[in-house]
Amino acid sequence: MFSFLQKFIAFKIINKIYKTLKLQCVLTYLRFLDLFSFMHYFAIMISLSNNQKKTTIFFIKLLIVIGAFYFIYNRLANDKTLNWGKFGQLVEEKATFISIFILLLFSVANRYFEILKWQNLVKVINPISIGESSKQVLGALTAGIFTPNGLGEYAGKALFFSKSETKKVIFLNLVCNGIQMILSVVFGTIGLFILGYWKWSFAIIGLAIFLILFSFFTKKIKIKDYSIEKLIQKINEIPKAIHRKNIGLAICRYLVFSHQYYFLFLLFGVDLPYITLISSIAAVYFLASSLPSFQFLDFAIKGSVAIFFFGKLGVSDWIVVFISTLMWFLNVVLPVIIGSYFVLTFKTKKT
Repeated sequence: MFSFLQKFIAFKIINKIYKTLKLQCVLTYLRFLDLFSFMHYFAIMISLSNNQKKTTIFFIKLLIVIGAFYFIYNRLANDKTLNWGKFGQLVEEKATFISIFILLLFSVANRYFEILKWQNLVKVINPISIGESSKQVLGALTAGIFTPNGLGEYAGKALFFSKSETKKVIFLNLVCNGIQMILSVVFGTIGLFILGYWKWSFAIIGLAIFLILFSFFTKKIKIKDYSIEKLIQKINEIPKAIHRKNIGLAICRYLVFSHQYYFLFLLFGVDLPYITLISSIAAVYFLASSLPSFQFLDFAIKGSVAIFFFGKLGVSDWIVVFISTLMWFLNVVLPVIIGSYFVLTFKTKKT
C-alpha cells in the first residue's frame, strides 16, 4: 500500500510538471522557477528504489532541457518583428569567415569571464577547476532560462554543492551578479549623460544617493533575522583580493559584450561616432536590465529599449531588432545548448 502511494505521488508530481510545458506566459515560467531545486530534493523526499530515482531524475532533467529548447524555438518562430528572408539576405551580404569568427570569439570571451568570476568567488567555499566552473555556470544558465530574471541560476548552482552550503552559494551568486548590475548602472548613467539625457542621469544619481542613505539609517532593522548590516558584514568576510578580481573580471565582461554589440552595428553598416554608439549601448543595457524579464525574452526587452534610443539616432528599427536577436542568440542560446549537456549529465549530491 505504501509503495503504491509513493508511486501515485510521484506520478502526480511528474504529470503536473509535464502539463506546465503546455501552458503559456507567466504561469508556465513561474511553475518552472523551483523545478531545478525540486530535482535535488526529489530523491530524498520520496523513498523510491535506486532505479526509480534514476529514471525520475533523468525524466525531470530531460523536461528542463526540452522546456529550454521549446521556449527558444517559440520565441524565434513566433516573433513577427523578425523578417527572416531579409535577415538571410543581409547575412549573405555581410557575413564572412572573419566576422563570424570575431562574433563567436566575443561570445566565448563573454561567457569565459563569467566562468572565471564564479571560479574566483566560489574559492570562499571550495576551490574548483575551470571545467567545473564551466559546468556550473552553463548548467545553471540552462535551468534559469525560463525563470524571472534568471532566478533559476541560483538554484541551479546550489545543486552542485552540498545542501549545507546552499545559502553560501546563493549569496556568492548574488555577489557575482550584483557587481555586473552595478557596472551596468554606472556605465548606463554615464551613457545617458553623454547622450544628453541629463534629467535621467541626475534622477538615477539622486535615487542612488537616497538608497545609500536609506540603507545607512535602516541597516540594523531586521526582517526574519536578515538586515543590511548583516549583508555588509557577509560581503566584508570575503577577502579583498577576491573582490578586486571579481570587479576586474566584471569590467572585462562588460567591455566584451558591449563591444560585441558595437561590432554588430558596424557589420550592419551603422555609421555613428564611437562615443555615441557605445553610450547608447550602455544606456540600453542599463535600462533593459532594470526591467523584470525572463532570459528567453531578453532580446525582446533589449530590442524594445534599443529601438527607442537608436531610432532617435536614425538607425532602422529592423536592424536594431536583428542585432538584439543576434546578441541573444550568441550569448544565451549557444551557451544554453552547451549547458543542456551538463543538465542531462548532472548528478545530485549525496547527503
